[in-house]
Amino acid sequence: MCDIDLVRLEIDRMRFQVGRQNREILQLRRAGISTEAAEALLQRMQQALLRLREQRELLKGEEARRQPRKQRSARHA
Repeated sequence: MCDIDLVRLEIDRMRFQVGRQNREILQLRRAGISTEAAEALLQRMQQALLRLREQRELLKGEEARRQPRKQRSARHA
């Protein structure tokens, strides 16, 4: 598996975790419990997810540069 596939898998995993954390914060609020620590964790998770997305875009660009470009047909010349 190449690096970009691993990054994509990690993004999917992190998105799932962020969703779980959001639901946990809602449960804490309903119970009247402080959510400060949970919200700080959520913010760190979202920042990590943003970094992974940036890394994915960088890898996508590198992958596109490595692949040879298709020859243009004579009709489009």
